[in-house]
Amino acid sequence: MNNLKAIIVIPARLASSRLPNKVLADIGGSPMLWHVYHRCLQARRASEVHIATDSEKVAEVVQSWGGKVWMTDSSCASGTERIVAILEQLDGDIIVNVQGDLPLIEPAIIDQLIDGFQNTTLLPDIITPVCPIEDDLIFDPNLVKVTRRHDGYALYFSRNPIPYLRDEKRENGSKSTPFFGHIGIYAYRREVLEAYHSFPTSPLEEAEKLEQLRFLQAGKRILTLMTAHYPISVDTQVDLERVCAIIAH
Repeated sequence: MNNLKAIIVIPARLASSRLPNKVLADIGGSPMLWHVYHRCLQARRASEVHIATDSEKVAEVVQSWGGKVWMTDSSCASGTERIVAILEQLDGDIIVNVQGDLPLIEPAIIDQLIDGFQNTTLLPDIITPVCPIEDDLIFDPNLVKVTRRHDGYALYFSRNPIPYLRDEKRENGSKSTPFFGHIGIYAYRREVLEAYHSFPTSPLEEAEKLEQLRFLQAGKRILTLMTAHYPISVDTQVDLERVCAIIAH
């Protein structure tokens, strides 16, 4: 497993339902996507950074700063489907999916995921980061929660609080049980993406609107790596304002 070539792809859909045009939202004088792209360029373990979009407007903006962009069909239902659509154009053993709404993503997290595939004893199909979360975030449906096996492999992802605390009041939060939030980055083995269209339709993915559940329900092994850094995912106008304030300072 040595000398694996890793490529980053940023799926960028303009028609976001919760915050329209958010990937082009202005942050410190540059589009949000620009910030994501340039942070990905700082990842030492990845050799290339690509953007996949269904928007001519996004493509034009990316080309204006010299970025590599691919056009994909608007029918792609998830970022992963967008990557699968251009997979033949990507010369990489590991494909890292970085969501276009993470302008504060740490390059070191991306490197950590890629390095995880060098461990030949675990043999994950997918690696994704998680981190401990505070009580006030447990009930936020925009922040995806995850439960894990003892060895770090994911058991389930949900927008609901998991696990359910049967014997504790909601306001007591997670005093006895740790909760982990999922960060929207995935590192895939290429062959897993090549088999994507053979996976059965996932009612769990449809119910939660979480693309990783298709892989989990198909029996793929998703290894979670713990990090202390939780980058803000821009899902709302409030999130955008928080990120703008952080970058301004």
